[in-house]
Amino acid sequence: MSRRIIGLTGGIATGKTTVSHYLSQTYHIPIIDADLLAKQAVEIGSPILDEIRLRYGNNILFPDGTLNRKKLGEIIFNNPAEKIWLENQIHPYVRNRIQAKLKELNEQAIVLVIPLLFEAKMTDLVSEIWVVYCSPEEQIRRLMKRDQLTQEQAIKRIQNQWSIEEKKALADVILENSRPEQLFKQIDQVFS
Repeated sequence: MSRRIIGLTGGIATGKTTVSHYLSQTYHIPIIDADLLAKQAVEIGSPILDEIRLRYGNNILFPDGTLNRKKLGEIIFNNPAEKIWLENQIHPYVRNRIQAKLKELNEQAIVLVIPLLFEAKMTDLVSEIWVVYCSPEEQIRRLMKRDQLTQEQAIKRIQNQWSIEEKKALADVILENSRPEQLFKQIDQVFS
């Protein structure tokens, strides 16, 4: 039997973490989170953080040497060329770490949480694609609350990803996330 490698994606703040936590806790499926790997890519002492500092200057770092993500976000979400440059630094690292982790795991089902699954061209790493979504209004509200953003900043971040309709069109499983109990029922139906 071939391994089931679920690529979990969706828009920013649509509920990927809720889905992955449920899969982990209820079905004991290992989770590999691309966002966590991307954070590791820019830890103090990493070559990628050094490249970022060289490109944007020392003021992109906090006094303790860690990356000021908010400041970096203001740069990349207002300049498509800078966003591409940054992704070209981080995506190869994330892909390599995912591949290494997949080799370490022997489980028959694994979830890869990759917000930019399509944008980063990582669909070849998965056997099926799950897309979680919510209404645009709810997505903006969640993102503003979670990241303390203005409505304009939240919309700009959402617009920097593929549209949810594009992602849904390529999905094997589509999960609507307006209410957690309904979301969990949808997940259970896929696993029953």
